[in-house]
Amino acid sequence: MANVYFGLGANLGDKEQNLTKAVLELSLRVGEVLKISSFYRSQPWGFESENEFLNMVVLVKTDLLPLELLLKTQEIELQLGRTSKTTSNYSDRIIDIDILFYDDLIFTHPKLKIPHPLLVERDFVLIPLSEIAPNLVHPVLEKSISELVALQSML
Repeated sequence: MANVYFGLGANLGDKEQNLTKAVLELSLRVGEVLKISSFYRSQPWGFESENEFLNMVVLVKTDLLPLELLLKTQEIELQLGRTSKTTSNYSDRIIDIDILFYDDLIFTHPKLKIPHPLLVERDFVLIPLSEIAPNLVHPVLEKSISELVALQSML
């Protein structure tokens, strides 16, 4: 069994309900939800939009392998109304589910990189992650989430 941290975000529709449904689906399709952060409001990152985001981080214990996990999260996104997911252009979305960490695994595949390569640049991931896992160590940077939040706040 692996401990997996997910970053969830929504900026369309009933954002709180979209995130709550995503957590429920993760519990039904992926594994046991162990921790849930508070909601965190943020401005769009990587694109312009009038729609503010609501974000959170969730810890799930799963027996799925990374690529199986990616397929499950994409199925959940589609079920909840996500129409497309691109890696080059960001846009408004009903739900977004990103795999942040999978235990201390370092995994590189054309469709998936773990740890998530942009998480250290995103307050809307780091802050809720620090709420539920302040001592979690980034396996590449070898710094705790608390240390990464402190470094980010100095920039």
